[in-house]
Amino acid sequence: MTIHNLYIFSKNGILLYYAEWNRLNKSGITKAEEAKLMYGMLFSIKSFVSKISPLDPKEGFLYYKTSKYTLHYFETPSGLKFVLNTDNVTQNARELLQQLYREVYLEYVVKNPLCQLNEPIQSELFKLKVDELFKKSPLFLSRSI
Repeated sequence: MTIHNLYIFSKNGILLYYAEWNRLNKSGITKAEEAKLMYGMLFSIKSFVSKISPLDPKEGFLYYKTSKYTLHYFETPSGLKFVLNTDNVTQNARELLQQLYREVYLEYVVKNPLCQLNEPIQSELFKLKVDELFKKSPLFLSRSI
């Protein structure tokens, strides 16, 4: 199982945080352009899912899978969006994203008076804790494919 990269977006689409571990293919565009494309795609998929869902779309969009990777999505009630790209073997990444929100984001961003909400996260402690959480997860495996 491999975790490739992580995006955290604000309610308004501002890229608050980005990290990558085992990303082999670079996009060839700037991180800002990539973030805008990712947020736009998420916005479109969420809208599409809510419109065509035959059932109550309370949960809405959770993930999508391609032949090469899976994109896992978790949105908080306040509108924060957590996006994790993994290999296709990885399952239950939603639990890891919820843990990231509860144990790292709330503790090291929300409760940190030096962090401004809805601004890119600069805290080195937050970055360290994200890295620790992901590397101790059974979903994380550092390998070259």
